[in-house]
Amino acid sequence: MEPSTPHRLSYAFAKEKGLVVMTDREPLTVGVRTGADPYGLVEVRRVMGQPFALEPLEPTVFERHLSETYGRNDLDGEEAEAALGLESDLESLVDGIPQAADLLDGDDDAPIIRLINGLIYEAVKRKASDIHIDPFEEKLSIRYRIDGSLQEVLTPSRRLASPLVSRIKVMSRLDIAEKRMPQDGRISLTLGGRSLDVRVATLPTRYGERVALRILDTRNALIGLDQLGMDEATLGRFRSALSQPNGVILVTGPTGSGKTTTLYSALSLLNTGSVNIMTLEDPVEYGLEGISQTPMDHKVGLNFAATLRSILRNDPNIVMVGEIRDVETAEVALEFALTGRLALSTIHTNSSAGAITRLRDMGVESFLLASTLRGILAQRLVRRLCPSCREPYQPSPDELQLMEMASEDVPTLYRPKGCLACGNTGFDGRLGVYELLTVDSDIRKLIHSGANEGEIEQVAFRDHDMLFQNGLRYVLSGETSLEEVLHVCRREGWADGGV
Repeated sequence: MEPSTPHRLSYAFAKEKGLVVMTDREPLTVGVRTGADPYGLVEVRRVMGQPFALEPLEPTVFERHLSETYGRNDLDGEEAEAALGLESDLESLVDGIPQAADLLDGDDDAPIIRLINGLIYEAVKRKASDIHIDPFEEKLSIRYRIDGSLQEVLTPSRRLASPLVSRIKVMSRLDIAEKRMPQDGRISLTLGGRSLDVRVATLPTRYGERVALRILDTRNALIGLDQLGMDEATLGRFRSALSQPNGVILVTGPTGSGKTTTLYSALSLLNTGSVNIMTLEDPVEYGLEGISQTPMDHKVGLNFAATLRSILRNDPNIVMVGEIRDVETAEVALEFALTGRLALSTIHTNSSAGAITRLRDMGVESFLLASTLRGILAQRLVRRLCPSCREPYQPSPDELQLMEMASEDVPTLYRPKGCLACGNTGFDGRLGVYELLTVDSDIRKLIHSGANEGEIEQVAFRDHDMLFQNGLRYVLSGETSLEEVLHVCRREGWADGGV
């Protein structure tokens, strides 16, 4: 058996025989899965060429060590270009690829495949949400979206664009001959036993097709409500809204602010087994056990409004609609709530009160909104400061004014610096910022009377935090910077110093 990884045991061999080199152990130690093939140790002894200790591992512990230990070396631009020199027929290489292939298997795969596997593996390791592949005149730009910001990781020659995009299109079952029209597809993969879905979108550009890959990791998405980072007061009020037997609950915010994760967490809480929960999504991002999920298909007329009318005959107790985009979808969802059921959805607005204005602008009647809305949650994600390099400083008078703090009460704030641990970005991970508008009798009267956004906010947030105030708790605890909260939660009027 030829050495094929830095650990000198191939992933396929380690997984089959139940043996893994423990890279964090001294002296050299091999983890042995319960029920592993003992004859495999003979081969390990021959390959390693030195004595080693044994450590028994439960199957779940073994799988975790296997995923953490194995991974491909990153390919830089020169290696990627060298891959083209093999003149491999990409189509013949992928003819026999199954619907779900393991990224860490197949040491003899073509270099172009190893490059894609390495890109996806590295993206998962660095907790990237997207991979952007952009062809330009002289180069191919490959960037990761990490914590909401794009970071360039690879700039090989543009000659690599065509075979790379073709390979991705074949993996996602797209038409490789069609280069003039946008296409959408999906790749199902496993990474060391860890299931991943990669959503693929292609778009023609001046210098070729660009590709965006959205990495959907179920392990990171399906989390409990108490893990979202809500403060105790907001979490309690949101749980109370979800406990209502009927009505509409909306989650609002820009793209990439975690709305879908919040809705999935809410559905997991509501999924007790005694209620019929159905979702309409475009597309279905993560599979939820015990919940009926329907993907939209606009080619055959399967849109939110039409499908929502149809599933009402399936006797659902709770329905989640991926997004309210038009008045028809909004009215069907609100009418569904009037029949004594609970509806959850998202809408793109900048604030919770702004969702009411948006629905009115669509053409939804105020009396219908007043009688059905139960709660509107606005949310953002702010980047968490890297704990290894965050830099303390004393805020300026202008910053104290923005924070509405007295000049004699000066706290210590922190700002990003950058180090090797965070890739010189100064940030590591993200935190949720929330404002929850609960529709009580006072708010219901305001909605029914046609009150504007400012009037509704004045009453709704007399005793509760809005987005900026909610984000300040992270600033004062040193978890993020004031600049980050201002950037993410900025609203009209702040340029003049008002919050």
